[in-house]
Amino acid sequence: MKKTLLSLALLCSGIFANAQKETSLSIKPAGDQMVSKHIYGHFSEHLGRCIYDGFWVDENSTIPNKGRIRLDVVAALKKIKVPNLRWPGGCFADEYHWRDGIGPRNQRPKMVNTNWGGVVEDNSFGTHEFLDLCKMLDCEPYIAGNVGSGTVEEMAKWVEYLNFDGVSPMTAIRKQNGMEKPWKVTFWGVGNESWGCGGNMTADYYSDLYRRYATYARDYAGAPLKRIASGANAEDYKWTETCMKNIGAGRMWGLTLHYYTLPTGKWDAKGSATKFDEEQYFNTMKNCLRMEEIVTKHSEIMDKYDPKKKVALIVDEWGIWTDVEPGTNPGFLYQQNSLRDALIAGTTLNIFNNHSDRVRMANLAQTINVLQALILTEKDKMLLTPTYHVFDLYKAHMDAKYLPINFTSPDYTLGDKKIPALNVSASQDSTGAIHISLVNLDPKNKISLNTDLGELKWKTVTGQILTSANLTDVNTFTAANKVQNAKFNGAKKSGNSLKVELPAQSVVVLELK
Repeated sequence: MKKTLLSLALLCSGIFANAQKETSLSIKPAGDQMVSKHIYGHFSEHLGRCIYDGFWVDENSTIPNKGRIRLDVVAALKKIKVPNLRWPGGCFADEYHWRDGIGPRNQRPKMVNTNWGGVVEDNSFGTHEFLDLCKMLDCEPYIAGNVGSGTVEEMAKWVEYLNFDGVSPMTAIRKQNGMEKPWKVTFWGVGNESWGCGGNMTADYYSDLYRRYATYARDYAGAPLKRIASGANAEDYKWTETCMKNIGAGRMWGLTLHYYTLPTGKWDAKGSATKFDEEQYFNTMKNCLRMEEIVTKHSEIMDKYDPKKKVALIVDEWGIWTDVEPGTNPGFLYQQNSLRDALIAGTTLNIFNNHSDRVRMANLAQTINVLQALILTEKDKMLLTPTYHVFDLYKAHMDAKYLPINFTSPDYTLGDKKIPALNVSASQDSTGAIHISLVNLDPKNKISLNTDLGELKWKTVTGQILTSANLTDVNTFTAANKVQNAKFNGAKKSGNSLKVELPAQSVVVLELK
């Protein structure tokens, strides 16, 4: 009998140990802090099939296009209100010479893309084509200038070509190429990854070089530049310290940060995009969550030199980086996109929203057919990835007032390891509607939430959810809608409290009105 009671006690204790406790959240009214729409930016490099066979189709293609820009891709990106697009790189930016990509296409010189696959770049997609694309997307262009292999004069003349509305040799060439008035491009990157593929520079050397290049990248009437310095790789806090000290807050609009989530944490064997077990999933999410610490520490350094937070921290390369799909060119960085990637996207965007006092721009890498892509194409076929659907959900936060949240996350445990299972961000838009984005990283257990909204007034709650049966689930060209957003019915009003049953491995966005 004693043995039976002991067994029953142990069984009950196991059940209670695995039971999901209710988590309480409190959401405070908005202050002056805004969630910039530019946090939801994207990145398109001359890499693999992102530009060519992504945005840009062959001259005689039967795929619907306008001036060779693929229209189904444009429509999909307009739906999620892409706010800005970064181009031409990446590593490619520091070997790109802009004058090779203007004028009649049949006269443009060809080059070798030494960074990405050693393929021939025919320069048919250049400055005019990129800015036509941005106009079609109704987004702001973000151009990365060539510091690594370029010259001060080259960058200065590119800015003049884009932004000057007067008489000069560059404006004469622009008009000759069919553009009478300037585009007035304001987001301007001074180099890319200058610590690595952009020149393997020291922080001190780059800081001095930045000041020189930025001096000659002029402000023209109606187009004051938002100059962006090439910032740190992941946890290189010394780089940030040196740039803030040597460049100074008054000489740059933003300072970049690059951090990629590697499933294994190893660059030489990153792990598969689609074949992984729970242990590798756990490690991937642990590496994803490092973004919180990295952003916090870089922000603290910036605060020392810029307490008024005038300089934006711009995470203009982020996302999961896995091994390429078997049988594809290793230099093209083509990978599939699973529910795991959607959870990474939702988590990372929540981190950025919660640091929106300093993080005011970010760019997912990359838009089409490369790394954590929003869109995959195969000839005339196109599909939207799980990551795309997260951006569709989160667009509600763009240019909304940030709402502070306080909560303690339950743990997601695997063996003797644990990470926070829950991450959240919230905002209030110009109509007064409240949006709460919730991510449950735990693949087994739901989370019960009781949310106190305090002084915030609301009457109704609706929601959408992104989830699937398996973390490895993907959308394919034969099953393009396997992972997509659906109506969420797991939230209800109880007095002025919000009660939510958040399913395992899910992204949910609620709207309170």
